[in-house]
Amino acid sequence: KATKIVVADAKTTHHLNLYVAREKGFLAKHGVEVEIVDVKDLAAARDLVVSGRADVYWACPTAVIAAIANGAPVQIIAQVKAPCTSVLVVPPASSIRDIPDLKGKRVAGISPTCEAVISYTQAAKAANSAFALEKLAGGPAIAALEANAVDAAILEEPQASIAELKGYRFVRPDVSAGIPCRTINARTGFLRSNAAALKALIEAVGEANALILDDPVSEEIVRIAHQYTGAPVAAIKQGNHRLRFQTTIQEEGLALLADALVAAGDIRGNPGEKLYADAFRGITWGK
Repeated sequence: KATKIVVADAKTTHHLNLYVAREKGFLAKHGVEVEIVDVKDLAAARDLVVSGRADVYWACPTAVIAAIANGAPVQIIAQVKAPCTSVLVVPPASSIRDIPDLKGKRVAGISPTCEAVISYTQAAKAANSAFALEKLAGGPAIAALEANAVDAAILEEPQASIAELKGYRFVRPDVSAGIPCRTINARTGFLRSNAAALKALIEAVGEANALILDDPVSEEIVRIAHQYTGAPVAAIKQGNHRLRFQTTIQEEGLALLADALVAAGDIRGNPGEKLYADAFRGITWGK
């Protein structure tokens, strides 16, 4: 009998491997049944897992690191993708061409603890060009750009591609390119009793990854991405090649993000290997 895994999911193309694994029958092939519970954002996904009403969630690593550091009964079992695809976006005629040009500017970004916001903030501070962060998620950030309420925005896919198709341009996309993006995370209680099912889930996701990477804009992949997320087809086709799905955990990059959270006073200490599930040692991490 297939083991049931409840996944709390805030829909996004970054979680495309979950949707493809389900739609292509890879989950069933590996003996797992996944129930996807829709939630409005990553914090709500975390809360469902922490409360025991869900078993697994896909999320940005900084939020997961902070949750684990603060005692949440969660561990990382796999990477979703790397590198981070969030990028600084500016209007076509903007004078912002490089990091020093950000000095004193208003920049929209989802949160000070978002890994891309951290990387651009650190780069600006290093260039003595600190900017003012306006906390706005993707859609509102694009609206603020269009209304000239901000000078730039740090956007992830598919919003970055939506902006690019409107004529906005990317500035220094390399700044976030070294950062790992998104992890798959499981409740520790579920991990203890269902490690085999979670390993099967990751195997199924691995098959989905291979299919997506083979042709990220195939008709079928684009259809699944649009079906689950509602993202515009044109934006999916524009940016899907940037989503480099994988399962191997980027330990060094995650450690640097944890150090950045410590430096910012968001967590007291770097959790180190406590971030990762022992059951996945030698499979997705610690090789």
